[in-house]
Amino acid sequence: MQNNLTHRGGVPLPLRRLMAQPFLEYAARLALASPFFISGIVKLTDFAGASAEVSGLGLQPAASIAAAVILVQLGGSALFMTRRFCWLGAGMLAVFTVFATLLAHPFWHFPDAERGHQAATFFEHVAIIGGFAVAAILAHRACDT
Repeated sequence: MQNNLTHRGGVPLPLRRLMAQPFLEYAARLALASPFFISGIVKLTDFAGASAEVSGLGLQPAASIAAAVILVQLGGSALFMTRRFCWLGAGMLAVFTVFATLLAHPFWHFPDAERGHQAATFFEHVAIIGGFAVAAILAHRACDT
């Protein structure tokens, strides 16, 4: 038996109303994209540092790769914030995150003392990739309605 506070699935009515607010979808996508947008801005304003970071990962040509990273982080973030191209931005940022995570946090190569921290960071990034997938799916469903 349901009361006035719940809906199918047991979601309290105040939460249902909050989740129905259009701003919440945008705010959630903004929260997910913000580390990539901020990182892109930082790399853009310190291109030498961005190139050194790429070079430190053993990638060459560092300047070209750094420029591509900036383009993906800023362009992907902008596309992700739109409903129409959310799927494309999510895909760009998710693929970037896969490569960056495999390059920067291969926990299986770290000594025991560092392995736990690297594994936690690795799987935090996996969760971000999952978040992009969910956001793209929900934005796609909203476009179909």
